[in-house]
Amino acid sequence: MPRLPLPERPTRADRPEPPDRPERIAERPARGRAAPPDSAAAIELLRDNSLVTLAQRELERRIVGGEIPAGTKLNEVEVAASFGVSRGPVREAFRALGQMGLVRVEKNRGVFVREVSLEEANEFYEVRAALEGLIGRLAARRADAAELDALRGVVKRMQAVPKARRAEAYFALNVEFHDGLARAARNQALLANYRGVVNQLDLYRRATLSRSSEHIPQSTAEHEAIVEAVAARDEARAERLLVQHVLGSRARLQQALAGPAAPANPRSER
Repeated sequence: MPRLPLPERPTRADRPEPPDRPERIAERPARGRAAPPDSAAAIELLRDNSLVTLAQRELERRIVGGEIPAGTKLNEVEVAASFGVSRGPVREAFRALGQMGLVRVEKNRGVFVREVSLEEANEFYEVRAALEGLIGRLAARRADAAELDALRGVVKRMQAVPKARRAEAYFALNVEFHDGLARAARNQALLANYRGVVNQLDLYRRATLSRSSEHIPQSTAEHEAIVEAVAARDEARAERLLVQHVLGSRARLQQALAGPAAPANPRSER
């Protein structure tokens, strides 16, 4: 793993000059004296928090992106050494990832990338369908021309994905499409909740990626219809198509896994 870029400690040259004011010579620290203890502690705290954030984001990127597969054990010492940081920031990053549902901590065993069960995936799909429906309605109301062009561009790239790497490439484009649509809804609370659910669901979907590639043409056609509904400012249709798309994706995946098929009709889910 590449080392994380460490936040630099501020130097004297980086510090802003204080405003002009009468100086009290007796209270000025001597040249070269170390920063007061409170200032040094604040700087160190800021640096440690920055390292925690960097470690968390890098691990999250690798887990969600599939570089670290579900079920992998994460060794605190090895991760810290590979990032070039102490164990403290890595330990805090593990805790944050646990709260996000991306890793699990097993007593006396360690930290593992979470494996999502079929039952859990079913629940995530139901929550995602509700969130996507609201995203579709809001995006139809708020998306601008540039965002619509970007979504159409993703659909064109989906249609052009080579068969040799179809599942992997399509998965990345699917994530890009839905995240772009969620951003077009212009609701930060909705976006945060959507990403939290999708990141956990994707742990399951990546593990079953190769088994659902035959449905890519149908899924691509659904994406195209969703974009056109959003572009037409048809909020009800955009909502309906997205709910059907998510529940249909669940049913197709379960069929591919030879599991019990969940109903894809959103009306039967409500």
